[in-house]
Amino acid sequence: MAIEQLTMPQLGESVTEGTISKWLVSVGDRVNKYDPIAEVMTDKVNAEIPSSFTGVIKEIIANEGETLPVGAVICTIEVEGEGTATETKQEETPKAEETKGEAVQAPKKADRANKGRYSPAVLRLAQEHNIDLEQVQGTGLGGRITRKDLLKLIESGNIPKAGGQPAASAQPAPQPTPMQEAPKAEPAAVPKQAATSVPVHAGDIEIPVTPVRKAIATNMLRSKHEAPHAWTMVEVDVTNLVAYRDSIKDEFKKREGFNLTYFAFFVKAVAQALKEFPQINSMWAGDKIVQKKDINISIAVATDDALFVPVIKHADEKSIKGIAREIAELAAKARAGKLRPEDMQGGTFTVNNTGSFGSVQSMGIINYPQAAILQVESIVKRPVVKDGMIAIRDMVNLCLSLDHRVLDGLICGRFLARVKEILENVSKDNTPIY
Repeated sequence: MAIEQLTMPQLGESVTEGTISKWLVSVGDRVNKYDPIAEVMTDKVNAEIPSSFTGVIKEIIANEGETLPVGAVICTIEVEGEGTATETKQEETPKAEETKGEAVQAPKKADRANKGRYSPAVLRLAQEHNIDLEQVQGTGLGGRITRKDLLKLIESGNIPKAGGQPAASAQPAPQPTPMQEAPKAEPAAVPKQAATSVPVHAGDIEIPVTPVRKAIATNMLRSKHEAPHAWTMVEVDVTNLVAYRDSIKDEFKKREGFNLTYFAFFVKAVAQALKEFPQINSMWAGDKIVQKKDINISIAVATDDALFVPVIKHADEKSIKGIAREIAELAAKARAGKLRPEDMQGGTFTVNNTGSFGSVQSMGIINYPQAAILQVESIVKRPVVKDGMIAIRDMVNLCLSLDHRVLDGLICGRFLARVKEILENVSKDNTPIY
């Protein structure tokens, strides 16, 4: 019999870690290849991890609620067949020096090997906060340093710097507890946000932060810290769009089986404008700006306790009907927890339907690493001056947040003006649905 390791998969581009939300198997359970063994949450998707082998679950290493980097071992499975490379490697481990003892030396070697393997998230945090990783005592598998270890150091302000006192002291005494005085260190780059900083009184309710909420918070903070946000807005008269859509929505629903929403018209207009202004469809990449060839529109879908951003691929090539279908299907999958990793990948620009909540003006946080996000607000009837007369018109605000490293006001103004022009000229004659 051979022992195989199952690891945390990469469930989306730029995803560096995942959280085990629920185990679907127990030790001793027999599973077939491709059977789901665990539910995992990331900042982009909820998904099931399939087994890569047929066999019996030997050991569950990751606990429910634990966040692990991509590639970390989550469990082992016993499969039939010859010994694996893992087993062979274990069997060929050199014997420890007699003066040290076999039972001690081997784990120390494993700890050193694991400690030197850093995930992209750990490396990024270390670089941002000038943390000397050689002085950090990891709490992960085999002594590996995890993202949680670094966040704990950053929050405490006790950040080990190069040439400073190592975090893992040679003395046998344990590391200081939160109640003990910590050595003075340079202020952390991120403001301290310890839970104890908020007083809790009788009657207050403490709500645990879910892994999904933590992931959303991390991504939003990264976007605000890295991208210099700017904001602009235009008013759009969508009276003709509203009349046209309302005149055909019932027949459309009867024929197609799903709703023809206003939002589908907005997404189509944005996709068309992005094709004409490809600079908006770009991303910051350090020493260069990457202008994306495909126009893939991310749309925000909210559930009771989470926010997901599935993607309409090649939106510029789809009809309004095709976009409406994808909006309906992606929203249904998000609310049912059935989005797949591929549903969340490849977005180049985000359109957020904030108007569905009654909002009339908002400033969106950019969906990193994209360069802009457009908020489509509520359509409201307002008195406006048209042809020298006061008239009641259906008006909507379009609010654009942009990464000022990539985009400037001039190109964004022209882009919004084009979206406005397209929407204000929607009609039966020049706006095909199919």
